[in-house]
Amino acid sequence: MSPGRRAALLSAVVAGLLLVLAGMTYAKASPLSRQASPKSQAISTPSSSRHGAADCALPGATGWTDEGHDTDRSVFQRPTGTIRAAMIFVDFPDAPATESPARDAAQVTPGADWVSQASYGKAWLAITQYRHWVRMPHNSTDYHFQRGFSHEAHEAYIRDAVAAADRGVDFSRYDLLYVMPTKNASAISFTPTYIYEPGTAGVVADGKRLKWSVTFGQDMWHWGPKLVGHETAHTFGLPDLYAFEAGDDAHRFVGGWDVMGLISGAGPQYFGWESWKLGWTADNQVACRASTGSDTVRLTAVEYGGGTKMAVIRTGPTSAYVVESRRAARSDTGLCATGALVYKVDSSVKTGEGPIRVMDARPATPPASGCRPLDDAPYQPGESFTDSGAGVRIDVLHADGNGDTVRVTKS
Repeated sequence: MSPGRRAALLSAVVAGLLLVLAGMTYAKASPLSRQASPKSQAISTPSSSRHGAADCALPGATGWTDEGHDTDRSVFQRPTGTIRAAMIFVDFPDAPATESPARDAAQVTPGADWVSQASYGKAWLAITQYRHWVRMPHNSTDYHFQRGFSHEAHEAYIRDAVAAADRGVDFSRYDLLYVMPTKNASAISFTPTYIYEPGTAGVVADGKRLKWSVTFGQDMWHWGPKLVGHETAHTFGLPDLYAFEAGDDAHRFVGGWDVMGLISGAGPQYFGWESWKLGWTADNQVACRASTGSDTVRLTAVEYGGGTKMAVIRTGPTSAYVVESRRAARSDTGLCATGALVYKVDSSVKTGEGPIRVMDARPATPPASGCRPLDDAPYQPGESFTDSGAGVRIDVLHADGNGDTVRVTKS
């Protein structure tokens, strides 16, 4: 996205935030989050009154992908229902394909089933594969794929791929485009996501503007099918949860707890907060504490679709603490530890700078063999998290195979 477009979006969001601060105490949840869901588990409220989930929804404040609930659906793709995707296969004059398209596609297409499971069946990627190679007009090295390359350069690559495949593909039928390069094109090194910049010419084929595309690179051979879950979720409006400034650990913010962080992490299920933002978790599955008081909440693990998915403690105009339950099931069968996972959300923090940060229950304990820092972050019965400055306390009272019971207190 160009600096001008980002500045315009940021100005609009900041203006909205000033209105919130001036009189509207809390932003409302996105309409996308108000969808039918299984009945929530009972919540007892020992003091004060319980709040509606909308009181804990946060406004976006970055002008791009963030953890706010007011996602601009004129820019980002709807994350529910059937999403029709075309997959085309490209090779290059300097890197002709020698393998079958099916071999390459098989590396990532199981990601459609993964997304369906992780979204509780709310999102389905219907991928149509056009299994023949089409030749790009330039050498692979001419596209200058590198981290940080421009939106315009990326768009030019997609435009060439679409033109090369247009004779055999009716692009008007699809919501999303996946571009698969031959494995021989080492210069197409990584997998960026393209999002159309409103007000520009963009890429048009068969009378339709192609607003969203994932262009796979050779890193797909490392990441595998869950790369589809990561990159496609950018078209839904989710930010990156790993650190752009890698330092000693690019995954210091959330570890392996969400596919938007470490794709190959032990717990790649989307955080409950993101599931709520995307409309996969409904308002009546969220326990909200937005003012002084305490709630005892029975949480069903986020890997399962029903029940109360999280308790949220609002701490400011763009910030909140969240506690959710994690179990080694479905998308998270490889967990190193289970329990009540606590994290802080700040929707004013930009993608790649830590909009979500996991709170580590045992920061001084080295991770077990095969695990990494933060993989053992969940809290267990009898343990508590406190942030005295924010007036937040979370006590884990009980656990079983399906979830955790917690008490959340705001003082």
